[in-house]
Amino acid sequence: MTVASKPILLVKSGGEAALPEWRASFAEFAPQLGLEVRGWHDAGVDPLAVEYALVWQPDAGRLAQYPNLKAVISSAAGVDHILADPQLPDVPIVRMVTPETQQRMAEFTVMSSLMLLKDMPRIIGQQARAEWVEFSTPRTALETRVGVLGLGALGLACARMHAQLGFDTAGWARSPRNEPGLACHAGAAQLPAFLARTDILICLLPETDDTRHLIDAALLRQLPRGAAVVNVGRGTHVKSADLLAALDEGHISSAVLDVFDTEPLPADAPFWRHPRIIVTPHAAATPSRRERARQAAVAISAMIGGVPVPHLYDRARGY
Repeated sequence: MTVASKPILLVKSGGEAALPEWRASFAEFAPQLGLEVRGWHDAGVDPLAVEYALVWQPDAGRLAQYPNLKAVISSAAGVDHILADPQLPDVPIVRMVTPETQQRMAEFTVMSSLMLLKDMPRIIGQQARAEWVEFSTPRTALETRVGVLGLGALGLACARMHAQLGFDTAGWARSPRNEPGLACHAGAAQLPAFLARTDILICLLPETDDTRHLIDAALLRQLPRGAAVVNVGRGTHVKSADLLAALDEGHISSAVLDVFDTEPLPADAPFWRHPRIIVTPHAAATPSRRERARQAAVAISAMIGGVPVPHLYDRARGY
């Protein structure tokens, strides 16, 4: 086994073909760190030299094999794919939230809101059937109330872009927030009022015990009849059977779903064929590898320098 002369950053994201890009990006953004970027399946890696890991869905038990591991950096905004490891070592975990992620997520959710506002599910269905049926939609963005569940960095970016387009925008968070120009609701007591004023619900919550299956029949009933749902948070936020029932009953008009309990979404999943659902393949806000390398370099530099690490996962809060 070859012993590396430099600390190793082990990468599991994008496969072996992505390694040259990862190496070039870290060489650009972090030459001072002296890191050697190695691939997840590199058999020549000395476990004692691995100090950092940048990963997406790491194999269970693998991270525990590196006794000198100092931090795990998620290749995505969420960290549930890391927390799923029952042997996960007790080291800092960093979420991948970048300016590019915020821009991409805001663009995606605005696109989703506009598609739902213009009844794109109906248009897609008509095209599939080669039907030319003219119709109009009942309101514009100025008359549409958007509610963003979750006011972290991504949620705030989405809320601000919606407001810039003229949507009547509000947000909800677990704890009180004060954001200029944005009506903020907080806590369980204010959730019903937030839902009652929401025509398009956008979910950007983290995955915690409290948020699992939060979007269920009881919550959906609190939305105005004809409201729509956009889920770009976690697949576990939505109770699938309840959303399908609300769509079939007509209380919920339509939905855009980008995240699912099981990914890739199985071919026999009813979401694929529901006429009022647009399915996207977890494509809302993946930043470029170069941008992710830049953010990872910022996090590692902060750790080495003993300063606060941006977007550090808080185990006590669950996000």
